[in-house]
Amino acid sequence: MSMIHFVGGEKGGVGKSVLSRVLSQYFLDNRIPYIGLDADQSHPTLSRYYLDYTRPINLDHFESIDQIMELALEEDCNILIDLPAQSERFLDRWIEENGVIEMCEEMGIKLAYWYAVDSGPDSVKLLDNFLTKYNDQFTVLVAKNQGRGSDFSNIEALPQLQDTDRESMPLYQFYIPALHTPTMQKIEKLGLSFWAAANLKDSEVEHLGIMERQRSKVWVNKVHQTIGILLSYL
Repeated sequence: MSMIHFVGGEKGGVGKSVLSRVLSQYFLDNRIPYIGLDADQSHPTLSRYYLDYTRPINLDHFESIDQIMELALEEDCNILIDLPAQSERFLDRWIEENGVIEMCEEMGIKLAYWYAVDSGPDSVKLLDNFLTKYNDQFTVLVAKNQGRGSDFSNIEALPQLQDTDRESMPLYQFYIPALHTPTMQKIEKLGLSFWAAANLKDSEVEHLGIMERQRSKVWVNKVHQTIGILLSYL
């Protein structure tokens, strides 16, 4: 059975691409079939780090977005879509005008939305709006990115996240721990996948130092443990 994973969050700079990359790396490390779709036309990050497993889509055109459903029906795998900021209006239109939710229910395709947030007030408002709109349509996983803040009490105070007896679709929240900032910056400057960041040490290729690799490995393992638990719920 295929599963569609949207990775988004309307606010820019909250760590959507990092979340997409750790999910991609999890699928690869665990030999779980997946296809990445990069919907960010201006900053195609997933394509940069996982080029061999990723193809572009254009949210402006139904014919391009339709690949999501076509792949889910044909490939029997995880479809991971890295969404840009401010993309909900495009997704809304595609979902509503094509009856995507109903089609997924009919075909037995699961839907999950991984929603990245920072600790700022904009994230609170945008997440609140999203949960109100999609409360009954997606399994939502709220990723609180500690690389973009430490106090998520305003996020956690949202009524939807306080509801422990939800009768609608499941809703989960989790932390993405912060990776040492200079290490993350070096990973991004060198364009390394998270596997390469933790393992690559060929003298002919620019790579991280031994302790930078160790920090990266520990961080990836922590995030992957959390992802593994969450995926077991879906």
